[in-house]
Amino acid sequence: MTADRRLTPFNGRVAHVSLRATVAAETYVEGTKAQITAPLAEICATPAGPRDRQLLLGAAVLVLERRNDWAFVQAEADGYCGWVPGNALGVAQVATHWVAAPASHLYPEPSIKARELAALPLNARVTITGADGRFLQTAAGAFIPAQHLRAIGDWAKDPADVAASLLGTPYLWGGNSRAGIDCSGLVQAAYTACGLPCPADSDLQRGSLGAPLPEGAPYRRGDLFFWKGHVALALDPETLIHANAYSMNVAREPIAASIRRIDAQGEGLPLCVKRRN
Repeated sequence: MTADRRLTPFNGRVAHVSLRATVAAETYVEGTKAQITAPLAEICATPAGPRDRQLLLGAAVLVLERRNDWAFVQAEADGYCGWVPGNALGVAQVATHWVAAPASHLYPEPSIKARELAALPLNARVTITGADGRFLQTAAGAFIPAQHLRAIGDWAKDPADVAASLLGTPYLWGGNSRAGIDCSGLVQAAYTACGLPCPADSDLQRGSLGAPLPEGAPYRRGDLFFWKGHVALALDPETLIHANAYSMNVAREPIAASIRRIDAQGEGLPLCVKRRN
């Protein structure tokens, strides 16, 4: 069986030491812990190649190789491997808080009138070292509105609620934020905000999330609908939410109508419907 390159810490030249007995690499390394320091960082199959996914501020990674301006990494949260811009990496820190709003801003001072430094996505992780009024201060000396943050471990309760908070977000292949998101990015964002492990791509999600519903079983909130290359989340027995290229955004759609439409487009019927255990 061919290893899935997305989950295999091997780039054709350098491999993690755990693969010494299974892949032929020029070099085997332990890797170096680091974290994403940009609000969003593209993770690509090759340096400067097409985007596979995005990693968010504060994401913990293991750096296996640096080559020119790029670094080959494996994400700690979901095991995803690929190349990220080297200038998007910094020293690993222990995150204390996560962005619990659909999006937020990073400010140079504790004032909503200050020119923002950057936009922050849902699930970005930060290390908070102090407070100033209605703002919390990061270890880097920047400020974030306190109401947009929650402590690590203080998770949201319902993935469907989180997904609904991103309604209207524009569709973006491989996107993972309010600035642009795809179907599996939406599900991963919803699960991550609830402290639940979740792979990055829809085929990986289909293989690991939940248990299949028997044919004809009634749907309920939180059920996952899987097509080949697509995933959607039930909001109620009649309605789903998904990031889709038909409406080009995160949208609600009647389940029955969505199944008919996708089948009529030649994509077939759902491969399965799964429910979180």
